[in-house]
Amino acid sequence: MKKRTLAIIGVGLIGGSLGLALKDAMGEEIYITGLCRTQESMDRAVELGAVDMATSDIRQVVQDADIVFLSPPVLQIVPMVEKILPYLKKGAILTDAGSTKRYIWERLQKILPSDIYYIAGHPMTGREKSGVQAARKDLFANKAYVIVEDTGAPAEAREKLMEVLRCTGANFTTLDIAMHDRCASVISHVPHVTAAALVTLLNRSGDDMESCLKLIGGGFKDTTRIASSNADMWADICMTNGEAIVGNLRELQKILGEVIHSVENHDRQAVHDYFAASKERRDSLLKKTEDLFDPN
Repeated sequence: MKKRTLAIIGVGLIGGSLGLALKDAMGEEIYITGLCRTQESMDRAVELGAVDMATSDIRQVVQDADIVFLSPPVLQIVPMVEKILPYLKKGAILTDAGSTKRYIWERLQKILPSDIYYIAGHPMTGREKSGVQAARKDLFANKAYVIVEDTGAPAEAREKLMEVLRCTGANFTTLDIAMHDRCASVISHVPHVTAAALVTLLNRSGDDMESCLKLIGGGFKDTTRIASSNADMWADICMTNGEAIVGNLRELQKILGEVIHSVENHDRQAVHDYFAASKERRDSLLKKTEDLFDPN
């Protein structure tokens, strides 16, 4: 492989993990620059080996980049592209880690010149922790990574990007933009909203709070783990995939209403069937996907 230059915009959990994975797999075959906001984060990114060079100077980060990996919160991606466009070289490839795709592409297609290519991406991975200090070189390994191919980039640009991204060890799949946003809502976005709702429910337990805290164990921790995720990121996701998220939240509301009705009417069989069907379906789904990617 020809030596590549990669710019990471936002060397946090995802951007930092990408850098660590690529440096581990490619070594000197890739040179990575990183855009960071503070001197502390610059020093940390270089110290950890996520990037070869870090700075707050946008031009210095992107001017020689073959590939630019955009990893800020979703609402910051388009404004960031507007800032870096004057400094990109001809043929540069833009990709991202944004959890929503249509919002970004509808805006980028209006401003990108014909010789700058955007290939939408979404690594389906993460942790409840944030920042480059939480980055791991194996964060992408065996996890699903969506590549959206309907953004007009030529085949040679896609292959140049994939040559690099394959080094992360992720399992790649392709979806169109609309389907990606619908599926991400069900698999990722609504679960995050729901986890936060469970924490909010506990927070509203009033005089029972202290007693409830004594009972917290694995079940509560497991189901609410993702509620510790970055608030800016998730607020942006809700603002940019609202139609799908609201639709699925209303469906979830309907399901919970059915459970409420069954419990209120002491319909044990209906409640039993609800849990039994969910267990059977979850077990079969995980078995089906275990050879494709790690669902955790």
